[in-house]
Amino acid sequence: MTRLSGWGRFPVAACKTRRARSEADVAAALDTPLIARGNGRAYGDAALNPDPTLDMRGTDRMISFEAGTGVLVAEAGVLLADVIAAFLPRGWFPMVTPGTKFVTLGGAIAADVHGKNHHRDGSFRRCLDWIEVMGPEGEVTRTRPGDDLFDWTCGGMGLTGVILRAQLRLAPVATGWIEQEVRAAPTLDAAMDEMEMTLDRPYSVAWLDCLASGRDLGRSLIMLGRHADLSDLPAGKRAAPFATPDKTTRRLPFDLPPALLNSATLGTLNAAYYARGRRKTCKHLVDWDSYFYPLDTILDWNRGYGKRGFVQFQCVLPMETAREGMRALLKRISASGQGSFLSVLKRMGPAEGRFSFPMEGYTLALDFPATDRALDLMKRLDDIMTAFGGRQYLAKDARMEKRVLDASDPRAKAFAEMRAQQGLTGRFTSLQSERLGL
Repeated sequence: MTRLSGWGRFPVAACKTRRARSEADVAAALDTPLIARGNGRAYGDAALNPDPTLDMRGTDRMISFEAGTGVLVAEAGVLLADVIAAFLPRGWFPMVTPGTKFVTLGGAIAADVHGKNHHRDGSFRRCLDWIEVMGPEGEVTRTRPGDDLFDWTCGGMGLTGVILRAQLRLAPVATGWIEQEVRAAPTLDAAMDEMEMTLDRPYSVAWLDCLASGRDLGRSLIMLGRHADLSDLPAGKRAAPFATPDKTTRRLPFDLPPALLNSATLGTLNAAYYARGRRKTCKHLVDWDSYFYPLDTILDWNRGYGKRGFVQFQCVLPMETAREGMRALLKRISASGQGSFLSVLKRMGPAEGRFSFPMEGYTLALDFPATDRALDLMKRLDDIMTAFGGRQYLAKDARMEKRVLDASDPRAKAFAEMRAQQGLTGRFTSLQSERLGL
């Protein structure tokens, strides 16, 4: 048995593990209920199964690439980092990427990940031409957009079968640089107004000071971006437009004491970060790694929340209730004194798929140390989210109750019924699916 967790390091479970390097290995593992696991970047228990968890990192081959179109066929264990390393120097970049490049393609599909460009380009499903999925009897199905299996698999958290490989389209880029513009917003309303006025920008994300209150509630730094053209680069960089600074990666040598993350230290840190951002509101060039993956420079930054780990609350609220609902969430968080430095607001585009997370509106994501006090706060946030018509992101969930899922996302019932009808229940299962009745 191996003690496993998601990226949040909460919860931890004893799991039998099997490693797959081929399609035959996956088929041989189907003799017991399982869940496939990529690089373990789902935050909670979505990729944990005591008997067994199927490690897919050995299926990491890139099969083919069309240099003229950017079409890539690759196995599920390939990391986005591998894709970028291989093809950015040739002028191609992932069409959709989450906030870490250390997610596997299979994990990106299972969670139907989204990025800073969802308002324009949708979620990961948009770049897929087909997926190959192994079902409970070892049958392999190639499924395409518009098929039921495709729609349930994208966002289905690995519960429709084992994702083996996929064909995806990369986006052409002229350089490895991003033209970034930072805009300071003194309130939540100002931030949301700014994001509505800049929907034409390819990339948009806001950092929130979630401990600010009163007239400063929701004060934010909005980071807009677009891939820089060759003409945007200084003359000295144009000869090698994809040459960006090598990142120095670091590790935390030990778990930080949880007491460091208190309202006083976080309040000071948030205020300083906001003040610094207000002074740097001009357009400037940043390398692709710094813009998309700032946390990846600390390889085990999750240790910063202490030995017990952390939990993330990420919900999306529909357009018609987003302002009032976000205000209610931030007031509750600020009043609790349990702030988060990693507080992110994004504008989402239209909903797609049968069980994917996004809907048109706004998503808020915050990290909290996994303390009893924080877990109690998150129950209060669940109730606010549900009252305003929102739903939670299963890729970040580690502790939501079934009653909350049932009340906030009626699609869950249809998903569970589909699994039962297709003979998937009890064949592909995780601790999360058992907790939520999926």
